[in-house]
Amino acid sequence: MALLRSILAGGLLAVTSLPSAVAEDTAVQLETVNPPQLWDPEPAGFSHAVVASGGRRVAYLAGQGANNGHGPLGTSMELQIAQAFANLKIAIASVGGTPSQVTKITTYLVGYDQSMLRPLAKEVSRTFGSHLPAQTLVPVPRLALDGMLFEVDAIVILD
Repeated sequence: MALLRSILAGGLLAVTSLPSAVAEDTAVQLETVNPPQLWDPEPAGFSHAVVASGGRRVAYLAGQGANNGHGPLGTSMELQIAQAFANLKIAIASVGGTPSQVTKITTYLVGYDQSMLRPLAKEVSRTFGSHLPAQTLVPVPRLALDGMLFEVDAIVILD
């Protein structure tokens, strides 16, 4: 136990004694990677991998659902997907980012079937344009709120 405390204290000392970072003008570069040996994910609205370089600040955005802050969730999957992506854009902007800086999204769908891919790909394209982040789709039995059908979270490389 004493050894563990020493290790932890040393780790804390090392972390707290690091010099402060000095801001430099570095541009974040995002490179999408879609190996030709894998199927083309672009029509589905994502990339297999995104490599970020030049970045030092990363924002991890919580899952955004279809609650618009003024009332109940939309009743259809399409409406919920559209509102969740609108909310995601607000969250991205709130940390000083843009959709072009998103490297990864995870989507959660209740009652998933493949017909949901079309409205999902439409909103991903509308949100990110030709910059398609890496994406994982997770079918789930339910989400946090009654009536919630869709949620999306994101990782954003800010600078």
